[in-house]
Amino acid sequence: MSFNFLLKRYLAELTFLYQSQEIRAIFFRLSEYFYKIDRLKLAIDPQKKVPDERLYKALSDLKTGKPWQYITGQTSFYGLQFLVNEHTLIPRPETEELVAWVIKDWCCQGAISLLDIGTGSGAIAVSLAKNMPNAQVSALDFSDKALQVAKKNALHYKQNIDFIHKDILTVDNCTTSFDVIISNPPYVRMSEQSLMADNVLKYEPASALFVPDSQALIFYEKIINLAINNSSKVVYFEINEFLKPDLETLLKTITLKTYIFQKDLFGKWRMLKIIL
Repeated sequence: MSFNFLLKRYLAELTFLYQSQEIRAIFFRLSEYFYKIDRLKLAIDPQKKVPDERLYKALSDLKTGKPWQYITGQTSFYGLQFLVNEHTLIPRPETEELVAWVIKDWCCQGAISLLDIGTGSGAIAVSLAKNMPNAQVSALDFSDKALQVAKKNALHYKQNIDFIHKDILTVDNCTTSFDVIISNPPYVRMSEQSLMADNVLKYEPASALFVPDSQALIFYEKIINLAINNSSKVVYFEINEFLKPDLETLLKTITLKTYIFQKDLFGKWRMLKIIL
């Protein structure tokens, strides 16, 4: 079977899940991952034979909704490659914007301490540590299996990150003072599941995604109070765009200096900075 023939199979059998341009991108990513053959080489020799069944098996997995990142076990984030698996969320482009915001604000501010809450694969923590040599970075997650992945990512990039295995909802005080706290917490309400793609619902860890409708702000409230008790200077959040009004109402009940909501590249309210 040739790569060109298999590409046509991908395009024919994955149209119910992806646009054709995305199918092509996935096919070429997998071809390069499995066989070290890039898109240019395949363009030059489209009839090149596929060496084994891995690319065909991947098509079967993709048809079930399995994300290509879980097939390869890795993804890119902020210019770096990260290990991911079913115990970690797949980091999104909008989270890169949150990381960029923190780096812009703090990369030239002298030595700082920073805590990433809900680190998952460690994408946020490692990216910040890699790009902010002035920061001592810590990262917390309740999932030991997610932390195992995060530690491997930190080790790969030779970043000395202090990993903490705790459920943030059970933490009342930090034993260490942190200047900056950043978090991409669970923020999708259970009632919003119908708006999400099946590949997310079936494969990504629900505990890192969903909150009860009646407690939609539970992680935000907890982390803000923790930051206040910790005498932190600023907190950065990724947010659910639909919860912006509720967050504004919450913030008006708290004594703080100011807060700033920011849109992502798609024009959605996805980031929040709170100056304490």
